[in-house]
Amino acid sequence: MTPPAPMLGALLRNRASCRAYRPDPVPRALIDSALRDAQNVPSWCNSQPWQVIACDTAETDRLRAALYDHSGTSTAQSDIPFPKSYDGAYGERRRNCGWQLYKAVGIEKGDRAGSAQQMRENFRLFGAPHFMLITTPKALGAYGALDCGAFVTATLLALQARGVASIAMASVAGFSPFMRDWFQIPQERDVLCGIAFGYADPDHPANSFRTTRATADDVITWR
Repeated sequence: MTPPAPMLGALLRNRASCRAYRPDPVPRALIDSALRDAQNVPSWCNSQPWQVIACDTAETDRLRAALYDHSGTSTAQSDIPFPKSYDGAYGERRRNCGWQLYKAVGIEKGDRAGSAQQMRENFRLFGAPHFMLITTPKALGAYGALDCGAFVTATLLALQARGVASIAMASVAGFSPFMRDWFQIPQERDVLCGIAFGYADPDHPANSFRTTRATADDVITWR
């Protein structure tokens, strides 16, 4: 039997970070089934270090309002340090993604107020009806974070396979103390990232562009 690689390839090619959602809730059974699938992702020594806090629509709305207010008056602080810089090709890809978004929503280059306001949409969770937070054990360090990253990818694809749009969010980890207090996360776990998800609003301009990908030749060296 031929492995279903083309199905996986189609999911990867068709998935995109969604930045505008319809308000319709996603059925709980569908979310649970996506997370059960993601639970099968590999991890070092089968440690499965991820923990997930999943929010229904009411809790997501409560969080959205509080986080948006908090982000406007508080200094960012993360459990896991953000990158010191994005250099070379990494910086170019990051800038291109940003300018694609700004162009799509009508923000001109040099409009710092407009770009700052768009950035703050992160803390509205882009209007998504659902949110989940991923944490990782401090003791497992980079390997735990790596395993949790694999789980995040598996979750995004499992949601995509069920017609549910999503976006992985490092931005919420920038206010780790707030997230820790809100969800009563123990000190031995780090806030890694969030995932906002729901049904995409296909008519919103923020969802009208797609980022490019490096070619295989750009990232693979055969020996």
